[in-house]
Amino acid sequence: MKTGRNAAVLVALSVALLLTSADAFAQRGGQRGRGWAANQYGRYYNVQTVETIQGEVVAVDQVCAGRGRYNCGIHVTLETEGERLSVHLGPVWFIDTQTPKIVTGDQIEVTGSRITYEGAPALIAATVKKGDSVLTLRDSMGYPRWSGPRGRPR
Repeated sequence: MKTGRNAAVLVALSVALLLTSADAFAQRGGQRGRGWAANQYGRYYNVQTVETIQGEVVAVDQVCAGRGRYNCGIHVTLETEGERLSVHLGPVWFIDTQTPKIVTGDQIEVTGSRITYEGAPALIAATVKKGDSVLTLRDSMGYPRWSGPRGRPR
């Protein structure tokens, strides 16, 4: 009888550990298999450094932090009156499904968080305005749209 109770306790503990691990994985970026790098990257966004800039898109690049499409992001190089700045939009799999499409030669207005990324100034975009269209990438607190609502209204 004691062996049966020990086995039941062991099974219950194993299930609890498995469920706790799955929840922690999802909170770290395992949502829908969308890649670890994109979620960790979002920690750079700082609402205290939000600004709006305007300029011309001189390059659109796909930058990968690992293998596979889910670890790649879209960066645009924006030429403003005073500088050339890398603007980080979001993961490829998300940006590819959004409008407006951002291409070389576009005049855009970007609101986002200014950061230093790999030793150079950059902007993590929250919104991109192209003409009358607005591409919304993050909410006012910097939470990315591609991560789902997580209990927050969209």
